[in-house]
Amino acid sequence: MKNSHTYTNALIHESSPYLLQHAHNPVNWYPWGEQALQKARDENKMLIISIGYAACHWCHVMEHESFEDCDVAELMNEHFICIKVDREERPDVDQVYMTAAQLITGSGGWPLNALALSDGRPFQAGTYYSKNNWIQMLAYFGELIKTDPAAIEKRAELITNGIHVAENVIFKDTRKTFSLDELDQQFAAMKLNIDFIKGGANRAPKFPMPSNWAYLLHYYHLSKNEEALQAVTVTLNNMAFGGINDHLAGGFARYSTDANWHVPHFEKMLYDNAQLVSLYAQAYQCTKDPLYKKVVYETLKFIEDELTSPEGAFYASLDADSEGEEGKYYVWTKDELDKALGSDAEIFSAYYNISDAGNWEDGNNILLRNDPDAVIAKKYNISVSDLNDVIDVSKIKLLQIRGERVKPGLDDKILSSWNALMITGYTKAYRVFGEEAFLNAAVTNANFLLQKAIAADGEMTRNYKNGKSSIHALLDDYAFTIAAFIELYQATFDEQWLMEADRITRYAMEHFFDSASHMFFYTHNQYADLISRKMELSDNVIPSSNSEMAKNLFLLGHFFNNEDHISKAKQMLINVEADVQRNIYFYSNWGMLQAWFSSPLYEVVITGDNFKNKRQEFDQHYLPNVILLGGKEEGSLSLLKNKLIKGETTIYVCRDKTCTLPAREVNKALEQIGK
Repeated sequence: MKNSHTYTNALIHESSPYLLQHAHNPVNWYPWGEQALQKARDENKMLIISIGYAACHWCHVMEHESFEDCDVAELMNEHFICIKVDREERPDVDQVYMTAAQLITGSGGWPLNALALSDGRPFQAGTYYSKNNWIQMLAYFGELIKTDPAAIEKRAELITNGIHVAENVIFKDTRKTFSLDELDQQFAAMKLNIDFIKGGANRAPKFPMPSNWAYLLHYYHLSKNEEALQAVTVTLNNMAFGGINDHLAGGFARYSTDANWHVPHFEKMLYDNAQLVSLYAQAYQCTKDPLYKKVVYETLKFIEDELTSPEGAFYASLDADSEGEEGKYYVWTKDELDKALGSDAEIFSAYYNISDAGNWEDGNNILLRNDPDAVIAKKYNISVSDLNDVIDVSKIKLLQIRGERVKPGLDDKILSSWNALMITGYTKAYRVFGEEAFLNAAVTNANFLLQKAIAADGEMTRNYKNGKSSIHALLDDYAFTIAAFIELYQATFDEQWLMEADRITRYAMEHFFDSASHMFFYTHNQYADLISRKMELSDNVIPSSNSEMAKNLFLLGHFFNNEDHISKAKQMLINVEADVQRNIYFYSNWGMLQAWFSSPLYEVVITGDNFKNKRQEFDQHYLPNVILLGGKEEGSLSLLKNKLIKGETTIYVCRDKTCTLPAREVNKALEQIGK
């Protein structure tokens, strides 16, 4: 069969769905790599480095407007070597050029488009450009490189120097004792920016930012500050009710375009849903609100149905668009619902705020809730149980209809770091709700990573697709995998997971740790081929790899009685302490480490035949300052030595290597930790 495409470029050999989307553009795209960079040097051409991802709506818009246009492509090909980057595969490349965009424009986002000299030093960067603006900019620099190349050289030098110093960390040679007073001060500052009516930050758009609310749950546990808990619950309640949550099939969109969580940017990312499963499970532990349990189960059903590979790995995302329209797969007109649901349409429409005019645009409706079940049931003079029956039956009908629509595109690459986040989500859900299927999914994926992504010496790869891995892992792959394995150990007491976490940590220490600053570089020392070797410090929609590594060192230090690990974790926190105090909103994962250093950490040892039931009793309680260890036998960890009493299941509460007398009942042990 003949190739029906007019154009085919070097991206045709890639596995990334995002890169393959551009393989038939008239632009002579290359993937990031030495071939493209050498070609730029050989031909003395500038670089276009265009970065995006498969679920990015505006990336698709710019492709359609500019990269599929032959005249625009001719201009790009004439003056530039053009490189396409999947920012989910290569966040290290994205990190460098995003810093350039932020230095130049004060903001960033995707698509990210940078112009650089042949050696990779950027002199211009921005996000989405309309076709006319893109043409004008390319023509301007295409002429300037001929008439005044020194001007571009000077600009590139200044921006590159700025990239080197951005988020630069120095070793803080000081001693520090952390206290709850500092957490109080941070919350006092943080709450000024919290929307206590609709939840989240008091701005639009709104991103879930799971680590913020996980931090505040932890802070509430220590402080009993009801405002902190309110900030969490109002956020989780409104997200669960909002259009950001897919009420038919489960799963959350990447963010809300408005301040009320009503209108999502419809792409669904694995990393958001993984973290939100963990967050809602912990919030259920803390509050026992059945809404949170419902959200966890629905979200994991979405993961199982839409983002799980046959091997038990997890795909990256679902696109925002289908048939070229954002959100088309998810929205409904009132007429569509009336025809589908018949006599139940009135109740369903009231439940999900459906109107003839539409609650979004062009007469379309996004399913979203404002009122709890009891309010709707009272309005229609039916029981809550009968109301739920109507809603459940209606959902089944609408899912069947929606299933016949053209689905959003699936980005089926498998990323180690995001899979690890999902392992943690499944494992936390298992610990809270006791569903063996959740644990099975976590263990299956953990074994997948061991087989496909982790070598015998602890080195990892980042991506996997069609049986191949092609990218060296970055620090977040190591950090989140270590964290997932620590969580798996606490859910199973299978020491394999702790030993694997230790093995990967030792590898990361050797190849990513910076002995001068006591922080971790984002890139491996043997594969650091960018213009700047950066560190990832601030927590955003995903926690930073440095904050996660610091937490890992703290926990492994306690599991393995390794004071050097704990000391390193504390030094890392000291290094960024000023930033944590200044803006906890973007340092909330660091804030959880700070909370551990601000209050006692309890090590709870459970040994004996009935260890599983006792451990599950503990997991009915939200205990962020407790780590669990033990098993049927003593195991190899030093804290387990001489703890087994034959014929009995015993619980020891330990702190600073000192353990109390054994308890037989969980409630007695809980009393020892002030619960």
